[in-house]
Amino acid sequence: MRFSSILALALSCASASPIEKRQASGALSANDVAVLQLALYLEHLELSLYSGGYNNFTEAQYEAAGLPFPNRENVGIIASHEATHSSTIAAVLTANGVTPVPACTYSFPYNSPPTFYGLADLITSTGIGAYLGGAELIMDNPALLTEAASILTTEARHDAYLRQGVGQSPFPMAFDTPLTATWAYNLAQPFIVKCPQQLPIPILPRLSIAPSQAPASDVVPIALGGTLNVVWTTTSTPITDTTPLYLALIAGSSGMPAYVPLTRTGTGAGSITLPNTLMGTFFAVLTSVSGGVNTTALTATGTLAGPVVFAVQSAPQ
Repeated sequence: MRFSSILALALSCASASPIEKRQASGALSANDVAVLQLALYLEHLELSLYSGGYNNFTEAQYEAAGLPFPNRENVGIIASHEATHSSTIAAVLTANGVTPVPACTYSFPYNSPPTFYGLADLITSTGIGAYLGGAELIMDNPALLTEAASILTTEARHDAYLRQGVGQSPFPMAFDTPLTATWAYNLAQPFIVKCPQQLPIPILPRLSIAPSQAPASDVVPIALGGTLNVVWTTTSTPITDTTPLYLALIAGSSGMPAYVPLTRTGTGAGSITLPNTLMGTFFAVLTSVSGGVNTTALTATGTLAGPVVFAVQSAPQ
């Protein structure tokens, strides 16, 4: 079945979605709306990403890259899922008198099916983190929580499929990573060209993997125990040349980052050696906090720049 047919079927099914039926008659709380709008913002991003991963490469290009049939077809199916998620969330918001956030114009740094898979892993991990982080905000709406969890588990299946396709473990950690709304929103910003409407969430100074380590088209995972080089142009609060800096590494469900001292390698640049026990997908922020601060507090007051998402090599299980 071709992508266009799959997408048409997905959109027709979305009109009868359980979440729309359950929520249409009940008012959404402010937290419900905030979680749904961020989820929709990220679903729009993922729909564009996966549609491009299908449309921008032929079956022959997938085959030549070591991703034989049905890899490309499955990318199209994933795109249809993202279309269903987007239209469903938009329908719930509309049914409750809320204007859904529109899609933006995007740009993605991949140039082959494998680099698309690598980037899709990072972006999908961000979406998973946003759903996990938003769960506690909608605990008083069981129907919405259930449907959000249903989307989350589907996203996790997508990510496992992609990771295994490029020789990485489909399940490198026992727990996925909840993200605060601010961090999830900022992780989407590098791929935004322009938006007709942004969400009322602060945009933080950007933290990036150094171009010398990760060229625009290169999203290959960092070696286990390797060096992570990062760059930034500004910080949320002023720092001096002698301010001790750290990268707070976030992974798993504990909510407590690992704080690793940063070695400055130039103006707006630094590096850390990754612990050789880390593997999978990680998030990091630049901070002057040396430890003992959880992700919620670090988001509120301690993030100088970031976050950035990166992958560490993990052998298939």
